Amino acid sequence: MIPFSDSLFKKLWLTVTAAILITVLYSYFLSYLFYEKLYVDIVEESLLEEGNRLASDYTGGAVTDELKQQVEWYNEKSESEVFLVSNPKELSACLPYSIDYETLIGKEERDQLLKGEPVLKSGFEERFGRKILAVAIPLLDNSRLEGIIYLYVPLAKISELTVDFSFLWLVGGVLFIIIAAFLGFKMLHRLTRPLAAMKQAADKVSGGDYSARVDIDSNDEIGQLAKAFNHMSESVQKEDEKKREFLADVSHELRTPISYIKGYSEAMETGMIKDPDEKNKYLKLINRESVRMVKIVEDLLDLSRLDADEYRLIKHPFPLSQHIDDFIVKYGPALKEKNIGLSLDLDPDVIINGDEGRMEQIFQNIIDNSIRYTKKGGTISIILTKHADGCKVEIADTGIGIPKEDIAKLTERFYRVNKARSRADGGTGLGLAIVDKLVKLHNGKMEIESSLGKGTSVKLYFPIVE
Repeated sequence: MIPFSDSLFKKLWLTVTAAILITVLYSYFLSYLFYEKLYVDIVEESLLEEGNRLASDYTGGAVTDELKQQVEWYNEKSESEVFLVSNPKELSACLPYSIDYETLIGKEERDQLLKGEPVLKSGFEERFGRKILAVAIPLLDNSRLEGIIYLYVPLAKISELTVDFSFLWLVGGVLFIIIAAFLGFKMLHRLTRPLAAMKQAADKVSGGDYSARVDIDSNDEIGQLAKAFNHMSESVQKEDEKKREFLADVSHELRTPISYIKGYSEAMETGMIKDPDEKNKYLKLINRESVRMVKIVEDLLDLSRLDADEYRLIKHPFPLSQHIDDFIVKYGPALKEKNIGLSLDLDPDVIINGDEGRMEQIFQNIIDNSIRYTKKGGTISIILTKHADGCKVEIADTGIGIPKEDIAKLTERFYRVNKARSRADGGTGLGLAIVDKLVKLHNGKMEIESSLGKGTSVKLYFPIVE
């Protein structure tokens, strides 16, 4: 079992939890900034409106005592502090904290006031322990600065304005994080559980237990991964079974000729056989079994190269009818020995692009089987014609035939309809497996039809050169 500290589940859960925590904190601070900005804007706008309303009572000329009294009366009623001065320098005497006049109303601010524009000032004042927001409204008479209405207000801290809101936000945020972390834990546990199951199944497969499967019903990516894993495991299991069966068949196939050779050679070596005719008979048997062993090894090497994709065809165009004519000549003695008739009907116009050596190997394996399983006095026919798929080569015999249930298995390695008879006749059980692969390498296909007691027909289809 994977330690929790190294598990994907922990990493995902910590990532999700951290993302939730960062999101909550970010939302809080963002709302904090937005709310403070909104509050400052409202206070600023309120001060400007107050100042402009007071300034609207000024009708020109020097600032009168009556207007100053009016502003003082308003100051007592207003939440903000309001002063009316004739000279900006008087502000330092009106404000309840020390101030540098040049800092408060400098040259740029004075020029701004002379243009009739209000001046906004803000800064932290230690006496109040908070930020101060101030507005200076100019009173102009023919571009002459006759006075200034000065309003200021200490800004409330955001924590003072939102103490209840902050408390609720904090409680709600903590609860949200706890609930989200719990739900994330459950969700991620459910999400990663199939991965843990696949990991355990993979360990079993790597240990040789190919029957391991993952039981997942979902159709998401993890479910598809589980299906792919099960398919892979099933394929590996089948391949392992085929490998075991193949090794068993190889050992069984080689055991028989080896035991014959060993037994006959020991009999001759110990002098048990003294009759020259018997010795010759045993020598022929030893030679026959050694030939069978060589044939099995050669076929196995061919199949190994075909399976490993190491078989390279050397293709070129050639007339298939001429190739069959030249090839079939070497079977004359074998056909004559069993009194088997041969019928050829070959279209000379058929040209294919193929490897002549491998094409001969294809026909040789099929003809060998036809001769092997056709009784004396039978016939073998080879017909080459053009076809919709290119061309068709049909090799038919009047042999013993094959049961229908065995036809589909003929291209399997070492498969025999009658194992005892095949071994006696010298077959390896690999010929048709090689034929099937070589035909496919030529972009062709093979069909086998047979009836017990009537014979077998092998049809080969190849593309042709137009």
